[in-house]
Amino acid sequence: MREAIRLSRAKMRRNQGGPFGAIVVRNGRIIARGWNQVTSTNDPTAHAEIVAVRNACKRLKRFHLVDCEVYTSCEPCPMCLAALYWAKIRCVYYANTRKDAAKIAFDDAFIYREIKLPLARRRIPMKQLLRGEALRVFEDWQAKSDKVEY
Repeated sequence: MREAIRLSRAKMRRNQGGPFGAIVVRNGRIIARGWNQVTSTNDPTAHAEIVAVRNACKRLKRFHLVDCEVYTSCEPCPMCLAALYWAKIRCVYYANTRKDAAKIAFDDAFIYREIKLPLARRRIPMKQLLRGEALRVFEDWQAKSDKVEY
């Protein structure tokens, strides 16, 4: 955890992003590091956990981290939490809470509220198009004999 906190402070002080750091650990060893790079890379998805997961998957040459833990300097936001589930992380340890983050203007409570709303009531309009065409691709996937499932 101290390494995640150290990264959050060091990279924030160098203006490389917000005050967030994360590490991925496998078998008691750090295999990947990540820090918030949103402003330094102009990438709204470059949160510490996302960067750490990407780095770990690249290093391990696989798309899952079932035998890994994440240590992050703050409770993951909804995007990062979803990514951690998709990566099949074994356990997440965090330091600051999302309420702590909200106190310094990193408030994701509105996203949690939006997720609960019916599509028609969300802030970003959600409009369905060409479902029939898209379903045929899903049917092709389902029938594909050489697919890599995840």
